[in-house]
Amino acid sequence: MTLQSQPQIAGSAEGMVLKLARPISFWGGVDPTTGRISDPRHPDHNSEIAGRILVLPGMIGSSSSSYIMLELMAIRRAPAALVLAVPDAILGLGVVVAREMDYGSIPVVVLPGDQQAALTTGQRARISDDGGIEILR
Repeated sequence: MTLQSQPQIAGSAEGMVLKLARPISFWGGVDPTTGRISDPRHPDHNSEIAGRILVLPGMIGSSSSSYIMLELMAIRRAPAALVLAVPDAILGLGVVVAREMDYGSIPVVVLPGDQQAALTTGQRARISDDGGIEILR
């Protein structure tokens, strides 16, 4: 099965899906030294986002989230890709700055929430440069 997302930042990635149960703020919600969800109130508390295809139903805004993404990319603890329900310039900014600083880059794509339903935690998925999200068996 392949879903078609809209790339915000093109790129390819493959990994295990981690689909968050609720929106999150990276500032205060993700530990920038471990790549784990640190907010004890979040249902996915302590889940590791590093190397995952991170599916986000929404973001709880803080402009500092871009800094957390940059830090995660600098220490290689960032997700393999971000799949957002709605466009988010803040996380994307962290990815763009990381790319400019030679920390690498990850794809950031938009896939509406109703289509995100096809993705579940534990699946393996591949994202292509054109935004195709292939669910691997």
